Amino acid sequence: VQLVESGGGLVQPGGSLRLSCAASGFTFANYAMGWARQVPGKGLEWVSRIYSDGSTYYADSVQGRFIISRDNAKNTVYLQMNRLKPKDTAVYYCNAQAMVLPTYIVNDYWGQGTQVTVSS
Repeated sequence: VQLVESGGGLVQPGGSLRLSCAASGFTFANYAMGWARQVPGKGLEWVSRIYSDGSTYYADSVQGRFIISRDNAKNTVYLQMNRLKPKDTAVYYCNAQAMVLPTYIVNDYWGQGTQVTVSS
C-alpha cells in the first residue's frame, strides 16, 4: 500500500494550492479518502474527507475555502485549497480508510505528508 502526496509548497496569504494523493495497493474506490494536517507540537486535525459514495466532510476552519475530490479511475484524491491563511501552515497527510467485511477490521493507511507553508 502506498499513498504519495504532492503539491505542497510555499504560497502567499490569499493564494491557492492543489494537493494530490496517488494511491496504490488497495481498491481505491471502496475507501474513504481524506486529508489531515499537523502543526509541530499540536495534534492531528482532520481537514476534509470524501467517502466512497462521494459525500464529503470539511472542518469548520476550511469550509468554503477547500474542495476535496477524487478520481477513482486514477486512484487519486485531491485537495484544492483556496484563500489560504497563515494558520493553514502545516504538514498535510493523505489518509485512506475502510472497514473490511465480514471481519469488521478497519484498514487505515497514511502517506508521508507534504509541507504547506502560507507566508508573505
